Amino acid sequence: MAAMVNGSFASPAANADYATAISAADEGLLSRIYNGTSGLSVAATMLLILVAYDQFKYIWNKGSIVGPAWKMPFIGPFLSSMNPKMDEYKAKWASGELSCVSVFHKFVVIASSRDMARKVFNSPMYVKPCVVDVAIKLLRPTNWVFLDGKAHSDYRKGLNGLFTRQALETYLPGQEEVYDTYFAKFLEISKQGNKEKGVPFMMMFRELMCAVSCRTFVGHYMPDAAMKKVANDYWMITAALELVNFPIIIPYTRTWYGKKAADMVLNEFSKCAAKSKARMAAGGSVTCIMDAWVKSMQDSEKYKQKIAKGISVDPSEKPSPLLREFSDYEISQTIFTFLFASQDATSSACTWLFQLMADRPEILDRVRAENLAMRDGDKNVRFSMDLLENLPYTRAVIKETLRYRPPVIFVPYVVKKPFPVSDSYTVPKGSMLIPSCWPALHDPEAYPKPDSFDPDRWISGDAESQTKNWLVFGTGPHYCLGQTYAQLNLIGMIGKASLMMDWQHKATVQSEDIEVFATIFPQDHCPLVFTERA
Repeated sequence: MAAMVNGSFASPAANADYATAISAADEGLLSRIYNGTSGLSVAATMLLILVAYDQFKYIWNKGSIVGPAWKMPFIGPFLSSMNPKMDEYKAKWASGELSCVSVFHKFVVIASSRDMARKVFNSPMYVKPCVVDVAIKLLRPTNWVFLDGKAHSDYRKGLNGLFTRQALETYLPGQEEVYDTYFAKFLEISKQGNKEKGVPFMMMFRELMCAVSCRTFVGHYMPDAAMKKVANDYWMITAALELVNFPIIIPYTRTWYGKKAADMVLNEFSKCAAKSKARMAAGGSVTCIMDAWVKSMQDSEKYKQKIAKGISVDPSEKPSPLLREFSDYEISQTIFTFLFASQDATSSACTWLFQLMADRPEILDRVRAENLAMRDGDKNVRFSMDLLENLPYTRAVIKETLRYRPPVIFVPYVVKKPFPVSDSYTVPKGSMLIPSCWPALHDPEAYPKPDSFDPDRWISGDAESQTKNWLVFGTGPHYCLGQTYAQLNLIGMIGKASLMMDWQHKATVQSEDIEVFATIFPQDHCPLVFTERA
C-alpha cells in the first residue's frame, strides 16, 4: 500500500514553540539595547551628528577660498567677534581676494580686493543689501532698501530729487543753526571740563551729527527733546546692528534694546510725516527733505486728479517724476534709513576730522584761511552752495579724511542665488557676501603712501582720477544717495568751526588705535579742549 502523504503544508519543524523562542530572543536583544540607552547618550549622539553636519556644511561652502580649516561648533568665531579688532580685519583682507568665516547659521564671504568688491556692488541680480540678520527686524522688511526691481525704483525716483543742488541749498540754514547751538555747547563743556586731559568728544559728536541729520531730514517737526532722545537711544540701534550679533531678538539683549529704540524712532518720524503733510497741504514752504518729498507727492496727486476729471493740463505742469502717495509709516521707514546711513558714518568722519585737524595745525590753518577768504574776511557769512562749492582745499581735506579713515569699511549683502564670483568659486545662496572698502582706499597703486594723511593728493596729485578705488559711498544701484550732501555738510562744519573756535587734542597712546563699532573711532574717543576764537 502506498505510503501515507502528509496533507499539511507546514514543515514538521515549524512549530509554535520554536517561533515563540525566536520572538523572545529578539525582544530580549531590543530590550537590552533600549535599557542600556540613556537620555544623555541619545543627546550626545544627536549633538555629534549636528556637529559633524555643521562642520561638513562649512567645509563644503568654503570650497577653495581662504578660511579656517574647521569651525568652532555652531557659534564659529562669535565670542572673539564680540570685540572686533581692526588688525584682525586687516589680516583677513590681506589673506586673499576671497575669504570666509561661519558664525551661527550664517556663512560669510569677504571680498577684499577692489575689483571683487566692485563686482559685488554691481551685481543686483545675485545680491541685495542685508546689513545683518536683525536689521530687517529693526528697519522692517518692507523698507525700500530691502526691495528690488520696480518696488525699489518707485522709491528711488522720488528720492533722487531730494539731493539736487537746489534742494541741498534749502537745507543749509537748518544745518548751520544746529552748528551754532552745538559749537556753543562745545565751548561750555570744555570750560567746565578737565583742561589737562580734555573731554572725550566722540559721543557729543554723535549727538551733533544726529541733530544735524534730524534738522535736515525732518526740520522743526521733531522737538529738541525728542531729537536728543533719538541721538541717545540710537547708540542701542548701532549696537544691535553690529556685524556679529545674536540672530534672534532675545529680551534684554542688544538686539532687544535696539528694536525698542527703532520702534521709538519710527514713531517719531511718523509723527513728523503727518505734520509735514498738513503743513505742505496748507501751502507751507520747503525747509527739509521730508517737506520736499511730501510736496512732490501732493503735486503728483493734484495732477492725477485733474487728469482723472478730464481737465486739460499743460504738459509743462506734469510733475517729474510722477509719484504715488506714500503713507506716514512708509515715509518714516525711509527717513529712518537716511538716519541709519548717515548717523554712524558722519559721526565717525566728524570725530576723526576734529582730531586730524588738531594734530596737523598747518592743515587747519590753510582751511581757516581759505574759509575766511571766501567770506571776504567776514567769518559770520552764512552757508550757501556757492560758498561751500568753492572751497577746494577744505573739500580735499574732507575727501582725504574719508579715504584715510573711511567711515564704512564694508557693506554686507545677502546672496539671492548661487553667485559665481570667480572662475573657481561660487558663493552659496543665503550666504552673507561682504565687499570691503578699506583695502581699495588704502591701495598704494592708487594712493601713494596710503597710510599718510595728505589732502594735497586731491589737488596736485591724481587721487581724483582713481574713481574705481573711491568706494566710500559704494557704487552700483545701491550707491549712497546722500554722498554730495554728506561731503558738503562736513565742509561746512569744519570750515565754520575753524573760524569760530580753536581746539587742542589731548593725545593718548590710544589716539591712533581704531575702535570698530559699526564704523570706526579713535579708541580714546578723541579728548579735546575747545576755546573761543577772537
